[in-house]
Amino acid sequence: MANCITRHIPNAITCCNLISGCIATVFALNGSMKMALLMIVIGAVFDFFDGMTARLLHVSSPIGKELDSLADDVTFGVAPAAMVFTLLHWVEYPSFLEGLSPFIPYFAFVMAAFAALRLAKFNLDERQSTSFIGLPTPANALFWGALIAGSYPAIISQHYALPVILAMVCLSSWVMVSEIPMFALKFKQWGWKGNEVKYIFILSCIPLLLIFGITGISIIIAWYVILSAFTARKPS
Repeated sequence: MANCITRHIPNAITCCNLISGCIATVFALNGSMKMALLMIVIGAVFDFFDGMTARLLHVSSPIGKELDSLADDVTFGVAPAAMVFTLLHWVEYPSFLEGLSPFIPYFAFVMAAFAALRLAKFNLDERQSTSFIGLPTPANALFWGALIAGSYPAIISQHYALPVILAMVCLSSWVMVSEIPMFALKFKQWGWKGNEVKYIFILSCIPLLLIFGITGISIIIAWYVILSAFTARKPS
């Protein structure tokens, strides 16, 4: 009986991730951006612990892997896309695009499709066991969630917000499935040598959070991508 319960614990945690993503999506569609971000963060916590729990309990399974990808696409694909969808209803449209304003926001869900593609690619790519190729979906979700929750009044007040947001959706979608190598914050040893990039990144996160608050998280993700592009080596 104990073994029967134990083997379902990781999948139950994964389902909590999925439920968090569903709730985040509802908050996003209702315009509650900070609550949407909070639920994405909670989903990320569940996502961290489901795999760890499966390894600790020695109950990893193929169904768990598939369920994890499904949950991740909801929490880190659909939920942030829903935040962008709502944001695109708030921004100012130029006169020649006003007739398309009911339809353009749906472009945000292209990001959810690319998140699914990123997750499928990750599941099959054996090069990503110790680092990443392309931006992980949780990082992309945190970028958009923090940017919108922290700065949406400033964003929607800009006349150029619409083309910038659409361009950023295209860029972040591409970065997720790109071949850009991304370093992972895993330490084999704690010395400075060999960990320079990781320590520089971690130390730079502190002032960014103190200065920019919630929006600082999105700046940190952008900094992570830039730093990775210039320093990380592609896994062989």
